[in-house]
Amino acid sequence: MPAAPNPRVLVNGQPTAVLSTSYVIAGCPFNVSGSPVPCVTGQWVVAATRVLSNGQPVVLMDSQAVCVPNGTPLVPVAAQTRAIGS
Repeated sequence: MPAAPNPRVLVNGQPTAVLSTSYVIAGCPFNVSGSPVPCVTGQWVVAATRVLSNGQPVVLMDSQAVCVPNGTPLVPVAAQTRAIGS
């Protein structure tokens, strides 16, 4: 879930998520050598190159993010499909 989506720009009635927005993660079962190291937040590192929302690159389905504190990839599983960007 985005911690602070951009409410000024909507796509299909939903606020856009931008590169600078961190994500709050709940229910992450990640373990290292039997010890729990769950993801707490996710931060986008690669987003759109040509689509901006309030001057920030928007997050796309092929955008890349990492989880904090363990650095595992954050994988988007749902998004709006009416607008496509690059």
